[in-house]
Amino acid sequence: MNETASHNPALRLRALFGLVGTCAMWGVSFPVMKALGLYLSAQAPGISTWFVAATTVLLRFGLGAILLTIGNYSRPTKDELAQGCLIAIFSAAGMLLQMDALNFSSASTSAFLTQGYIVILPLVAALTGRVWPPSKTIVCVCLSTFGLGLLSGFDWSSLRLGRGETETLLAACSFAVQILFLDHQGYRKNRSRVVTQVMFVCVAIVLAPIAVCTMRTPAEVTLLFSTPMAFGLFFVLCVPCTVLAFSWMNRYQPELSASEAGIVYGAEPLFASLLSLFLPGIFSGLANIDYANEALTRDLLVGGGLVISANVLLQLPWSFGAYRVRTRSLRADQKQRRED
Repeated sequence: MNETASHNPALRLRALFGLVGTCAMWGVSFPVMKALGLYLSAQAPGISTWFVAATTVLLRFGLGAILLTIGNYSRPTKDELAQGCLIAIFSAAGMLLQMDALNFSSASTSAFLTQGYIVILPLVAALTGRVWPPSKTIVCVCLSTFGLGLLSGFDWSSLRLGRGETETLLAACSFAVQILFLDHQGYRKNRSRVVTQVMFVCVAIVLAPIAVCTMRTPAEVTLLFSTPMAFGLFFVLCVPCTVLAFSWMNRYQPELSASEAGIVYGAEPLFASLLSLFLPGIFSGLANIDYANEALTRDLLVGGGLVISANVLLQLPWSFGAYRVRTRSLRADQKQRRED
């Protein structure tokens, strides 16, 4: 965590609001991505879902790179280039899997399953540090795992997950690695804007071959710009949900620890779920697609509640051991006062 921010409440508050804004824009992206996929499938029946996902993410980040670079290009250092490329590889994989998964699962479920990285990060920390995780961490991981199990719709009779849920959990693994590279101590001096520029360019380069291999005809690329509706949805994904969101993430996350950032990122599925209660109906009317508003089901409420609760508890400044120590200390003090 940035030392200046750690001792300056104003900077920490700014970083928190910046990441909350990032989560709000990412929350918008879930129903928008699903609506865009449904709309393009209606315009070109039989179009590959992988092509739609790869092309949309490629163009989002490619155009985002242009917008970030215009009038403000800076030559990246070796470390900035390395960090940007590493983040891009795992971000590209996560975004590709996440968007394709939305063709086979609801936006709210996908958003909550993406939070699977809150299970992964503590485990990685324990393995790399070669220490057994604190009891609080173990409890939180169990809570989150159970919640993710409810949200994933895991079929215990056949021991399988659906395609959408499986892809989303794999995306969560990719995002966990991305967060770890953002929090890497060796990259603290890197300029966030330059790293973001490198990241955007590399994401486009990584996904270009996938888009080419999965398209039927070159004309399918123009579908994103063929109608005002397609272009409008794509614009929302490109500018606020990509350029602004990732710029803010790369700018403000280094001012917090990975654990603190993790609890803020827990707001992303809340925004996605709330917006999915009414945005699908609006998109259906505007785009003439079959995309119904989502409902607050029991599994969504219980599973989502467990994931968010685990995320919050994981970040609270207490542990079971410390609680027992403080309790004994308070009891000893009370006993001493009575004796006095």
